[in-house]
Amino acid sequence: MQVTKHIQEAKGTLVSFEILPPLKGKTIQSIFEHLDPLMETKPSFINVTYHRSEHVYKKRPDGTFEKVEVRKRPGTVGICAAIMNRYRIDAIPHIICGGFTKQETEDALIDLAFLGIDNVLVLRGDAARNEVMFEPETGGNKYAIDLLKQVVHLNNGEYLEDDIRNGGRTNFCIGVAGYPEKHFESPNLEADLTYLKAKVDAGADYITTQMFFDNQKYFDFVKRCREAGIMVPVIPGLKPITSKKQLNVLPRTFHVDIPLELSNEISKSKTDAACEQVGAEWLLQQSKELKAAGVPVLHYYTLGKPELVLQVVRQLI
Repeated sequence: MQVTKHIQEAKGTLVSFEILPPLKGKTIQSIFEHLDPLMETKPSFINVTYHRSEHVYKKRPDGTFEKVEVRKRPGTVGICAAIMNRYRIDAIPHIICGGFTKQETEDALIDLAFLGIDNVLVLRGDAARNEVMFEPETGGNKYAIDLLKQVVHLNNGEYLEDDIRNGGRTNFCIGVAGYPEKHFESPNLEADLTYLKAKVDAGADYITTQMFFDNQKYFDFVKRCREAGIMVPVIPGLKPITSKKQLNVLPRTFHVDIPLELSNEISKSKTDAACEQVGAEWLLQQSKELKAAGVPVLHYYTLGKPELVLQVVRQLI
């Protein structure tokens, strides 16, 4: 079922989760162990991130170096199929520009359609480790809106090959990312909102936000969206803080602010367990306020901490 239909048919706020594919070498059992406990909350869908390949240099016996392409977290498409088969719920793969040509993207979308997956979250993705700024693959999409348009074309039965006539239409419900605190590459909030509106005008069906720790920033973001004519559902993305290290890592990595009250309480915590308790309580209060405000979905970035997220969601349902 499409995300928008889940929202339309819901009698209240839904719950969803986001997971990472395991590192290469681990099995699907690691995903099941992560998700099995969360199933008691009856999530409407599970997002699965996609990760670009990286280039590493391996030394040859003669002393020269060989450039090798490595994907450390493969398996997004297969994981989505496994989730749907095991749990009978919808899985939503992330589709990214980085590391993929348009032809590879089209082939991946065809695979997803054949598997009965009818939702995708379209993202540009991060720059490669050795790049200062994002660079697309040769023959790839440069911006998220370009990737979005490719999905829309496929929904209309338009393929990259010109000789395909009356091609089969896919039926993807398309999500895009929104940034309550502004994408770090945008010059200002107004420009960022202009880019977002262009994606919605091009065919995006809903928005999932970057994580935030101050609900007012989400409420302000939704208000600005509505004033700009963006009327699609805006799903808040939520994550617990679980260690003192994250006070520095999260703002640097995801370009988000951490409220003073929260950072002070985390800083005062003596152990990781105490940090987790503070993070869980903050997440619970965030979730309660958002649910009371009638948000369509509470979307949790589990990122290796399903037990803590489960502890919070149990108190909401």
